[in-house]
Amino acid sequence: MDKNNYICAILLKMVFSEKIFQRMQSYMGLPSPQQTKEFTNGMIRFLFPLRGNKAMTATCFSNEYERLRCLFVDLLTSLRHSPDDESAEDLSRRFFAAVPSIHDQLLEEADYFLRCDPAANSVEEVMLCYPGYYAIAIYRLANELFRMKIPVLPRAMSEYAHNKTGIDIHPGATIGRNLYIDHGTGVVIGETTEIGDNVKIYQGVTLGALYVEKNLQNTKRHPTIEDNVIIYAGSAILGGNTVIGRNTVIGGNVWLTESVAPHSVVFHKAEIVIKNKKRK
Repeated sequence: MDKNNYICAILLKMVFSEKIFQRMQSYMGLPSPQQTKEFTNGMIRFLFPLRGNKAMTATCFSNEYERLRCLFVDLLTSLRHSPDDESAEDLSRRFFAAVPSIHDQLLEEADYFLRCDPAANSVEEVMLCYPGYYAIAIYRLANELFRMKIPVLPRAMSEYAHNKTGIDIHPGATIGRNLYIDHGTGVVIGETTEIGDNVKIYQGVTLGALYVEKNLQNTKRHPTIEDNVIIYAGSAILGGNTVIGRNTVIGGNVWLTESVAPHSVVFHKAEIVIKNKKRK
């Protein structure tokens, strides 16, 4: 290699190393994926000990709380904050102060699952086995962090639940009491979605935006679903101005981009032909 090529190679290596360094620096403001997973699963076990592998005594609860609190502080510390931001310790106290009310809401939600699903035999079964319930439990925790304006971590938690269940609930969505998600695979609930109380959603339902553009970031892009609505499998309800009135039933495979009055039944009409094979 001649002298000029050698110098050129050294310069390219220096530039490449600098880009790697800059990229590594940008990653330093993100929570550790492993710690995020550990914290998310730890919070679920803390709320519902039957998901763990041992009985929880009072001492175990105390120790687990302290472990989760320290882990949460570590995660917060890994995020970049300005000097005027609330300290990680203060944020931790605020979050764990909200946990008892989240727990009460999730107990109510587990009972709602039991009342909705004839295949469910106990709330314990719901807590242990139902992916829809698992995704909602993580959403409730992530939504609390989202409303506390903690960056990245709520989304990382919701994406972990998405990976585990196939259910994608943005932590910024506003969801009332007793959301029931049956089966759940393929359900998408966008950031600005508003869902009322006692709503039932089946697999493959999308509550999404009409289209995606960056300049819509601070606008309501996703629909509003009022109380006691049922949305059957495969339906897509799109748009920030779309409101589904209370006590409405949306049939399977419906595509909606406009509002529906309360007490409506909406269905997709398709022709199904059944013929006798032998006669044919």
